[in-house]
Amino acid sequence: MSLDKYLVEHCSPTLASLKTANMFSCRFDSEKALETAIDSWNELFRDKGVELIVLKKENGLALIYVCRRNMLTADLNKDGVKEFLTAYGYRSINADYAIQTLKSRLQAQKDFPHEIGIFLSYPLGDVKGFIEQGSENCLCTGCWKVYCNECEAQKTFNKFKKCREVYSRLYTSGSRNILQLTVKA
Repeated sequence: MSLDKYLVEHCSPTLASLKTANMFSCRFDSEKALETAIDSWNELFRDKGVELIVLKKENGLALIYVCRRNMLTADLNKDGVKEFLTAYGYRSINADYAIQTLKSRLQAQKDFPHEIGIFLSYPLGDVKGFIEQGSENCLCTGCWKVYCNECEAQKTFNKFKKCREVYSRLYTSGSRNILQLTVKA
């Protein structure tokens, strides 16, 4: 099972250490093959500070969370985040505990838990805006729906887009492999 393509297409900003985390869904034929692939990547990424975590498996589809735990810890400690997550049943902002709680919520709910935006380094104001307003009244849409600070969000979206383009070009041309493209923490 090859995850290379998914990592380049969906996780370049995380690999470049521009973003805390990204997610992607991928099909798998066997749980053993998925587990082996995740374990292999985690071994390769160990010194880079990147980790792959299976958040959910259902009907041959896996939701993979690719994160930099040190950056997640910083995000979880930002002003207002603890109070926000507490309202959704998170009893701790310890990264391990928070990820486990997110996994449990993903398994238990039919709908996607929108607080997941915090785990993807979306600004708290935008996560709250989406929860309160849905798709209505957003200022712009890029990697997420923006309700606050449109100018800063546009700059961030452009930076992520450029990163994906560069990583894709370097990977596709064969001049860099995934490990060479991954910035060390």
